[in-house]
Amino acid sequence: MSVLIFTELDNGAIKKSSLEAVFYGAELAKLQGTSATVLAIGEASAEELAKAGNFGATKVLHANDVRLAEANIQAYSSVLGQAVAQEGSEVVILAKSSLGDAVAARVAGKLKAAIVSNVTALPNLENGFKVNRSIYTGKAFATVELKTDKKILAIKKNAVAVVESSDLATVESFSTSLNDADFGVKLVATHKASSTISLPEADLVVSAGRGLKGPENWGIVEDLANALGAATACSKPVSDLDWRPHHEHVGQTGIKVSPNLYIAAGISGAIQHLAGVNSSKVIVVINKDPEAPFFKAADYGIVGDVFDILPRLTKAVLASK
Repeated sequence: MSVLIFTELDNGAIKKSSLEAVFYGAELAKLQGTSATVLAIGEASAEELAKAGNFGATKVLHANDVRLAEANIQAYSSVLGQAVAQEGSEVVILAKSSLGDAVAARVAGKLKAAIVSNVTALPNLENGFKVNRSIYTGKAFATVELKTDKKILAIKKNAVAVVESSDLATVESFSTSLNDADFGVKLVATHKASSTISLPEADLVVSAGRGLKGPENWGIVEDLANALGAATACSKPVSDLDWRPHHEHVGQTGIKVSPNLYIAAGISGAIQHLAGVNSSKVIVVINKDPEAPFFKAADYGIVGDVFDILPRLTKAVLASK
């Protein structure tokens, strides 16, 4: 009857957003008087997976079939369904992500489970099972009641305040039963972003728009990002012009981010861009136009030339280290 948490791996380590989901799942398990079990699929060391215990998990099921080295949605969904059956879990927790969304939808169909995405807080269990979720791209919240026996919650990134411990989880090999139907879709290639920091996972993001005037000027954006240890991003017009790769496009039709700090340089702040960033905890806008719409959504605003402000910010960051 444990709460089961599906986690994603990146280079043999559990992703930060998945660790937030582990902590959430462990806290929910406490409320229900049960334990938290993690499912990890893919190659990783037992020592690394045991660190899930730092976030409250008591056990990790490790499915390391060679055929699961790549994130195959059908196969991953089958493995998760088998883990739910083995553990007798009534609640499945995972981080909201492109992979998580696809896996959760398939498993919900198989289990006839209710599914809620963008969950921002622990459920209210006093009269049923009610959770709060973010809606309208973060502009409002809704309370949803789940009435099915099986429930799946996708946790919004940065919505959970994680507290770590020094505890370790036990790691067990999880034997799966997979057939050809689980691999009906074949993954033929994976193209990963060249940045060392994953944009969806980043706590700090430095983003820029057409105010940079051309790709040859992007060095000042990268300098600030490197100084902060941040990921880089861009507006849709910039990626459409091929100034920056499309995997850096942030907005309604691109990647949606929820960093602790989002710095926007030379971006006017169209509603489509705001839809992808307004879950950021702190937004800093730099623009020479004092009437730029982005200032209305900013926590801090700097009216000035990005070619002057960004190098000065980089110098200040470096000097503080």
